[in-house]
Amino acid sequence: MSTDQCYLIVAASGIGSRMQATTPKQYLMLDTGLSVLDQTLKTLLDINQIKGCVIALAAHDTRFKASQFAHHAKLLALATGGKQRHHSVINALNALKPFVTESDWVLVHDAARPCVNPVDVITLINQLNHHPVGGLLATKVVDTIKQADQNLTTATIERSNLWQAQTPQMYRFGALLTALSSACHDNIAITDEASAMEYRGLQSLLVESSKRNLKITNPEDLTLANFYLTHSH
Repeated sequence: MSTDQCYLIVAASGIGSRMQATTPKQYLMLDTGLSVLDQTLKTLLDINQIKGCVIALAAHDTRFKASQFAHHAKLLALATGGKQRHHSVINALNALKPFVTESDWVLVHDAARPCVNPVDVITLINQLNHHPVGGLLATKVVDTIKQADQNLTTATIERSNLWQAQTPQMYRFGALLTALSSACHDNIAITDEASAMEYRGLQSLLVESSKRNLKITNPEDLTLANFYLTHSH
């Protein structure tokens, strides 16, 4: 068993503009009685392998201080969210720096994925323990995927090798900070940690996850999340 520790970064600084709500989506209430962010934290901070956590919050966030997790034993620091998600993750990694070694593992998770199954996260940690790069939770694409130009189909994409990326995404602290900083410096459009690693020529392991691990983006996603959370895994 590796002696390297696992730490968690939660990206929670988005404004959720597509939710048609005045409250940022991470603070919308779920039927469990918790906010989206608190539900996410409850699930992940209960995992024994995760030793500590940094949360990236919006610069003017006033809501988190009322969270039941604001003084959690595993909460090491808060970071200020950046212009884009990867800026927030870089800020969170820098806040985590005093607590970790270069080779410790970091799991980066979106606050807007409150339905993540802890069993899937533990599987990810165990499968990546001795992996040279790292990896992420993902699901295989089952729908027929169309390429289009102004809503007119131009091609059907072969789907047998297509996956939908989820979070957590798990990499070693030093390698992840280097990859994100490098992509940021070079103005490369990266949408997740895996794409930053790919930019450095590194391949990530895909660990199959549940489709329940949806990202709350639209109002209907909140309804579906409530259904999943009130019907056990």
